Amino acid sequence: MHRIAAVLRNRAFQSRGTNLLRDTSILIPSRLSNGVCSSNRNGIWSVRAMLYSSYTFTRRVPDPNDPATLIKEDGVAVCSQMWIENFREPDKTVTNLTDFLRRFELWVMAYQKVSADETGAYMPRSSITRAALEDLLALRNAVLDGNFKWGARLEFFIKSPKDKTEYESLSKRKIRAIMTTKQPPAFQDRVVQEVLLMILEPVYEARFSQKSYAFRPGRTAHTVLRVIRRNFAGYLWYLKGDLSSVLEGMKVGMVISALMRDVRDKKVIDLIKAALTTPVITGKPEDGEKKKKKKRKYQKKRVLAEDEPKPDPYWLESFFGFAPEEAAALPSWGHCGILSPLLANVCLDELDHWMEDKIKEFYKPSTNDVIWNNPDGEAEQGNTSWPEFVPTSGPDKTRKIDYIRYGGHILIGVRGPRADAATLRKQLIEFCDQKYMLKLDNESLPIEHITKGIMFLDHVLCRRVVYPTLRYTATGGKIISEKGVGTLLSVTASLKQCIKQFRKLNFLKGDRDPDPQPCFRMFHATQAHTNAQMNKFLSTMVEWYRYADNRKKIVNFCSYIIRGSLAKLYAAKYKLRSRAKVYKIGARNLSRPLKEKKGQSPEYHNLLRMGLVESIDGLQYTRMSLVPETDYSPIPAGWRPDHEKALLEFIMLEDSKTLEEQLNSLKEQGLISPQDYISMLVWNYKRNAISVDQFLSTSSSESSLRRGSSLLLSSNEENSDNKIMSDEDKGESYHAAQM
Repeated sequence: MHRIAAVLRNRAFQSRGTNLLRDTSILIPSRLSNGVCSSNRNGIWSVRAMLYSSYTFTRRVPDPNDPATLIKEDGVAVCSQMWIENFREPDKTVTNLTDFLRRFELWVMAYQKVSADETGAYMPRSSITRAALEDLLALRNAVLDGNFKWGARLEFFIKSPKDKTEYESLSKRKIRAIMTTKQPPAFQDRVVQEVLLMILEPVYEARFSQKSYAFRPGRTAHTVLRVIRRNFAGYLWYLKGDLSSVLEGMKVGMVISALMRDVRDKKVIDLIKAALTTPVITGKPEDGEKKKKKKRKYQKKRVLAEDEPKPDPYWLESFFGFAPEEAAALPSWGHCGILSPLLANVCLDELDHWMEDKIKEFYKPSTNDVIWNNPDGEAEQGNTSWPEFVPTSGPDKTRKIDYIRYGGHILIGVRGPRADAATLRKQLIEFCDQKYMLKLDNESLPIEHITKGIMFLDHVLCRRVVYPTLRYTATGGKIISEKGVGTLLSVTASLKQCIKQFRKLNFLKGDRDPDPQPCFRMFHATQAHTNAQMNKFLSTMVEWYRYADNRKKIVNFCSYIIRGSLAKLYAAKYKLRSRAKVYKIGARNLSRPLKEKKGQSPEYHNLLRMGLVESIDGLQYTRMSLVPETDYSPIPAGWRPDHEKALLEFIMLEDSKTLEEQLNSLKEQGLISPQDYISMLVWNYKRNAISVDQFLSTSSSESSLRRGSSLLLSSNEENSDNKIMSDEDKGESYHAAQM
């Protein structure tokens, strides 16, 4: 039986010819090759040789439709390389974004981010199913081939892990409702938006002006307040403008032209253009299909699914209600989604660079100025947040302007006469009319004096008069102390705005005499849970007002409102009738347990000891002395976020000239020996793969060092094993260099 099978296999492989046997006989062991040559004597050896050659030496062509073969690199490494390349050459026009759009690693990382937002839990790459990877690959191919359509509602390349709907079996009524009513963005749309954001963000972050702070990584409203405190100390007139109407909607042609200033990739531009032009359905169902009004029933407590994210807690929703007017406006253009804030900054970046030119144009230094007397107008001679003991305007003072933008809101400070502010306002109105077709007038760009107080990010900018003690040495060495008069910029939290926000959240009523109102939303929660929620809210408020001069006062007021609101809630819940009785039982910070009736349950401390109840934390900041002090730490001139500083330092260290300067400074300070210095130069030569002449021209000018480095180069070129020199070789080369 085995012989018959061998003969059949031999006949089957005979069609391949004898050339294959001749070629593979070289790779087969001697005893196998002898068996092949004497196939007439032993047919089994020939069959085994054929099987060995066919299965071992035939390379398998990778399947282009296999997602596992496309993940060759880590997605974070790909993104890091994009940031490094763009920050190395920020002025270069980008034309190869489609190559990054093909990188499947970015699509997998985008899928992980959107899935985390959808399910509330991060999904590792190993947890992504094979079917999800294949669907993600189909989505990528559809985008590259131009078959992807924004806003699809029934046909998806990939669906959310939570979406279990079978769209093929839906009824006509449900299909009509899906097609005519407003729906959240599709899962696959958000994946494409994430990929585009990862590709475009490093391109434009390297080009954006340092005067814009909203919708950018590493920059927050706190950064704006710190920059204002430092750079706007000596300004007398202020221009505050609201360009948020630009964020509500901009013409597609303006957005595309702004993008094409730096990006010339047709596929990416067409994809964004399609997202802007595809209509978004915002309609409602017809009148005939309106649902009948039903009586309100008792709603049972809904149990969340395993993969369903938890909703935002009450304290976080309350804090979101405190968002300043400048930070509340978030652009959303067409189907761009999270890409819209980046596109808004791209469009307004031209305004930022125009204002930077105006800053240089209006700058007129004065030799009598003690702060701004540098020709370029950027490097100050002292700390601008210190008091000024001379007037801020006049012929002997520097005339200067500064500018900052947070989203669609701009703030301009003018140091000099009011005529400069009026001239700048006129030019700004003309620029916005020509560039953005935005009709502004003098009322929308008012010129306000610092003494009236300028509101920005719910903080009031005003001038405070201080009387510091000046000590100096007079003629004869006598130390004189006298009182001086100076002005200081004050950044104060607005109590009026805080009351307005609390009233909007139904925490109080009234303006002149605010009266706390009970927050009945926490009625069914325990006392421990309610106090913990409000403590988190107060901690967040303390952090938000971190840089306000009146931090203690404003946080103590917030604590008073929260404490009064909870006292009224507990009075209604436990039938205690008044806040005074609640404070009497629960203490000032409401840390003691409140009960409905005495003797209804064992003592609280016994239950706490047994672990049957939660520990009740008292409310924080019930006294002004418990509130932390204001953070006055100065922000350095030319501040940049940490990730940008790390990128710039990495690029500098990669430069051969910078590395040579570092090595020279280390050698001069005696931190490294001459032989180690020569070895490091040789390593730099190998790393950069330059010629010997170029290496010697860029190295130190000392003749001994050049002779020693040339000896090392020649010895390393002769060494075929590319091994590191031993200590004896280093010593010989060093002695040769000293000769």
